[in-house]
Amino acid sequence: MRAVAALVAGRDREDVASVFGVSLRAVDNWWAKWQAGGRKALLARTKGRPVAVHQVLGEAEQAAVRQAVLDHRPCDVGLVGQLWTRRLVGDLIAKLYRLRLTEPGIGKYLKRWGLSFQRPDKRAVEQDPKAVARWHERTWPAIRARAKAEGGEILFADQVGIRSDQVTGRTWGEKGRTPIVRRTGNRFSVNAMSAINTKGRMHFMVFAGTFDSAVMCRFLARLVGHFDHKIHLVVDGHFAHRSKKVKDWLTDHAEEIEPHFLPPYSPELNPDELVNADLKHSLPKSHRARNQAELAAETRRFFHRRQRQPHIVRGYFHGPHVRYTLNENPLSF
Repeated sequence: MRAVAALVAGRDREDVASVFGVSLRAVDNWWAKWQAGGRKALLARTKGRPVAVHQVLGEAEQAAVRQAVLDHRPCDVGLVGQLWTRRLVGDLIAKLYRLRLTEPGIGKYLKRWGLSFQRPDKRAVEQDPKAVARWHERTWPAIRARAKAEGGEILFADQVGIRSDQVTGRTWGEKGRTPIVRRTGNRFSVNAMSAINTKGRMHFMVFAGTFDSAVMCRFLARLVGHFDHKIHLVVDGHFAHRSKKVKDWLTDHAEEIEPHFLPPYSPELNPDELVNADLKHSLPKSHRARNQAELAAETRRFFHRRQRQPHIVRGYFHGPHVRYTLNENPLSF
């Protein structure tokens, strides 16, 4: 366009070619295009053949392979493994259509199909999809409606264990040599119980020893002491949550707190699971605990820090599987 503008302004071909560092032939080609079609004729055009032209797989075959990848695991269709790779997609295509494609070619198909390489969510095979749907459609809306009618508070709670030898995440190191993280050979652990709500409020208790009904009763007693209205507490089906001792305690405090149980094998429905993941991800980056007391202190520091960061606590409820807790329409999840 700049070269053509110079020609239109009266500059000769040789000057234009010299100024723009191109050949006379290029200048003549640009001028011919300009005269034939104006600015539109000078626009750059995509090189190569159009997308989907001369593809090995037809549209119906591509749709079938894409749906198989989305709906099944490799082991479900006679292949080996549970996660799809380009090689396994190629094996599926070879099995279905007797065509062998290169991995780069398969990658282009996958990209064209709107698929990307992702870390999968894990689900227990024992999980009942009908129970999960019932939770979304009936149980959770009923809990929210009751809490609202009573002026109560809904909290999600869960317990977590932290070990001294736990190391997560990655670190930089020399290529070909795995970095070594020095840690104490004296193994110890602590446990924690926490509860959060959509307003960014967090309550917790750190303790040594196993999580049992006595610990649960202590946590419930602490929890009700922080509220002057009824609590609706959502927890999983851990045996301590359903023990006779806890049931008796809840019966005596029915006006203060009421439990609600998530569907079995469905931890992804509990926002407090994201607190546990945050703790396990954050703590090993900084902790140098040499004994159980130091590990407990560092765990408490994590929870105290999050209590001063309600925006992060509220953020736990925006996870893809727990966003339903914020949705006024129970059918939109």
